[in-house]
Amino acid sequence: MSNLLIALLAYIIDKIFGEFRFIKHPIIIIGELISFAEKKLYNNTVLNGLLLVMFVLAVVTSISFLLEALLTALPYTLYILCSSFISAMFLAHKMLYDSVLELLSTQDKKTALAQLVSRDVATMEESDIYKAAIETYAENLSDGVIAPLFYLLLFSLPGIIIYKTINTMDSMLGYKNMRYEKFGKVAAKLDDVANFIPSRITAVLIMLLTQQQKPFAFYKDGQKHESPNAGHPITAMALFLGVALGGDTSYFGSIKKKPYFGTGGKIITASDLHKALTLRYKIDTAVIAIFGTVYLFLTLWVS
Repeated sequence: MSNLLIALLAYIIDKIFGEFRFIKHPIIIIGELISFAEKKLYNNTVLNGLLLVMFVLAVVTSISFLLEALLTALPYTLYILCSSFISAMFLAHKMLYDSVLELLSTQDKKTALAQLVSRDVATMEESDIYKAAIETYAENLSDGVIAPLFYLLLFSLPGIIIYKTINTMDSMLGYKNMRYEKFGKVAAKLDDVANFIPSRITAVLIMLLTQQQKPFAFYKDGQKHESPNAGHPITAMALFLGVALGGDTSYFGSIKKKPYFGTGGKIITASDLHKALTLRYKIDTAVIAIFGTVYLFLTLWVS
């Protein structure tokens, strides 16, 4: 019950405040730890990548369990509040939404998009920009919202911290290029495992909240993605919008062949992006209502 209440409060805190700019974000600190380990351990081998993952996880796990022990020693109400504020820093729905929403108003869409994706934005047409923004929003609904909540519910504060550490290692090291193809393989595979269930929960949630008749229809195209996870929420979003996402995309100066997800039109417009972003309010309502109702039911049941 404590985990459920912490998750509910953390979600509400993130919804209202987003990032706390007056303190150093813990993801930045985790990123600095990963960079430190990379400098000490880098050699483009799977073994060295494994050593980095083990070192980073050992440090973060130790700190997160120590933090949890310190917090549980506090009075219950203070424990819940402190845990909720810390957990909120590992959620990113408001930040994700605001960053993607900016593409609808800014004049320099390519620069804004470059802050969100690793794709080559210089030669993008407007349709490509909106498509990339929608795909990013869909994929990060899993990485930045549903997956952190999933691990917070299961394993309390250490769960969400360790998950975001795994996710950050993948975002920093999980590239299939000359530097990281072997060194980042363990980080990438571990992230695949960690996101296997949350990505599918995210896709089903999108399908249900948008009242799709076949809630598992995303799976056919979703499994075509190079990632075992990313294609599912992207396909669910495509089915909601009635468009085809995906397709060949330029990364680091070369074209990567990618399948299409969904069967609609391939020209993506600002109205498609706006419609995709309306999911925020549906997800907010669903998460708060479900968590709140379950917590109230369990409280009444126990009492």
